Amino acid sequence: MRVLFVCLGNICRSPTAEGVLRHKLAAAGLQELVSVDSAGTSDWHVGKPVDSRTRLAAQRRGYDLSALRGRQVCAADFAGFELIFAMDQNNLQHLQSMQPAAGIAQLDLFLRRYGLPTEEVPDPYYSGEEGFELVLDLLEQACDELVAELKGRL
Repeated sequence: MRVLFVCLGNICRSPTAEGVLRHKLAAAGLQELVSVDSAGTSDWHVGKPVDSRTRLAAQRRGYDLSALRGRQVCAADFAGFELIFAMDQNNLQHLQSMQPAAGIAQLDLFLRRYGLPTEEVPDPYYSGEEGFELVLDLLEQACDELVAELKGRL
């Protein structure tokens, strides 16, 4: 199983989701069965590290995002990933417009799929520390639900 998380720049929300899911998969003993990646719909931060505020907030909770680098979604992702989760509606619409007819990926809003009270992961880039903490709270909840779903699929 291959899972891709997508936000706009791939330096805050989607790499956080990648790091949280990797951690939770390892704790569940599923790290060898599920491949996880993240990307952005824009090319603004290709090759750049995760935002320092994001890395710090994640590190405080035990997630290491230091090795992750920004990349842009490409056409091959729609054939290479079974699940592609957008962090917000704008990125979901962008993904839907990019998806080739032969793509196998299921596209969805990550939080909506798992019934969280809000459908979109807010972009913390222009917020204070509390914005990064909220993103982690939401992603941890949704990743718990995704791990449970994956256990049932694998």
